[in-house]
Amino acid sequence: MAKLDFPVARWASALEPSALQRMLRLLRRPDLISFALGLPAPEFFPVEQLEDAAEKVWRSDPRVLQYTPSLNTLKTHVVELMKHRGVACREEQIFLTCGAQQGINLLVRLFLEVGGKVALEELIYPGFQQVLTPFQYEAISIPTDPDTGMDVDALEFHLRKGERPAFIYVIAEGHNPCGVSLHPDKRVRLVELAREYQIPIIEDDAYGFLRYDKPLAPLRALDERWVCYVGTFSKILAPALRVGWLVVSEELIEPLSIIKESTDIDTATVSQRIVEAYLETGRLPSHISKLRHEYKARREVMISALEEHFPPNTRWSRPESGFFVWVRLPDGIDPVELFQVAIESERVAFIPGSAFRVNAQAPATQYVRLNFSHCKPEIIREGIQRLERVLSSVLVS
Repeated sequence: MAKLDFPVARWASALEPSALQRMLRLLRRPDLISFALGLPAPEFFPVEQLEDAAEKVWRSDPRVLQYTPSLNTLKTHVVELMKHRGVACREEQIFLTCGAQQGINLLVRLFLEVGGKVALEELIYPGFQQVLTPFQYEAISIPTDPDTGMDVDALEFHLRKGERPAFIYVIAEGHNPCGVSLHPDKRVRLVELAREYQIPIIEDDAYGFLRYDKPLAPLRALDERWVCYVGTFSKILAPALRVGWLVVSEELIEPLSIIKESTDIDTATVSQRIVEAYLETGRLPSHISKLRHEYKARREVMISALEEHFPPNTRWSRPESGFFVWVRLPDGIDPVELFQVAIESERVAFIPGSAFRVNAQAPATQYVRLNFSHCKPEIIREGIQRLERVLSSVLVS
């Protein structure tokens, strides 16, 4: 970023675009096949049903466009929805947000002091790192096992030696970027540690409803005091609605309300009403079932294409939920260099693993993240074939 001459805050003056942001600026070409962004497939948006829901909202009451508190009746639907995730909760524990990103932001502002410590995995969603930046935080970075998720033993080691993070950030389902789901035994132990040391967990469950194999209950099902659950309709309905929710201890609702009011004066209630009107039709469970079926099929197409076309010394995850396959490339290949070649020569994109590192020591140098949710199956096959050609040219050179 260009040097600022304006007297902004010290943390803001030091801002630089993330590696992910820099790469995404290259992805605007219309002829590009992109496995880069974590986008749901637009052909699965329930457009007609949402149109009907919006029309019902517009007809119901002109005051829907007025300043108004969050929609309590939507909370009733969220309580029922959480039952499908194995979580029993009450309306008094539901806090509505403008998407999961705002929910995470509010919780961080509630828990974290400037200069405080945060426990999070070595590889993590860059949007969360952006939320942390103004706090000039210290990371307690925890390794991620590719098969079982966060190394809870490593976290316990840090806690035993006296480190006290403000919170623990976890993506237990469909980890972004690694695609792994946290093992059931680790879930139990992680919650036990949070309870023992009285450290809140922020559980980011953006992909929890899109589990393709045997269901696993979220961390919130194991503890209703120390686990703060973050949910969203972005991946199961439509991202642009910007409607999400938190499930938290009741004592946190009022301070969260005050923080949110300072952020957006509790706006976006029109979107909440549209979501509520859609939920009243009872169609969401069957819609989620369809998404699981379709996205699982796309996962299988991508993995099959990787098996057919990628070099034998390549490895990849088989995600049980979420949108991403985490691929380890053969030794000696620089994923950032490969990204540039792929864009220029084959018009295909992905995200190098280094874009997700919390620190420079994180082991991501040989990895790339591939998204399978957005492209149609035939495009996935074509894109993987293009990547094969890129890999072949780089390995030969």
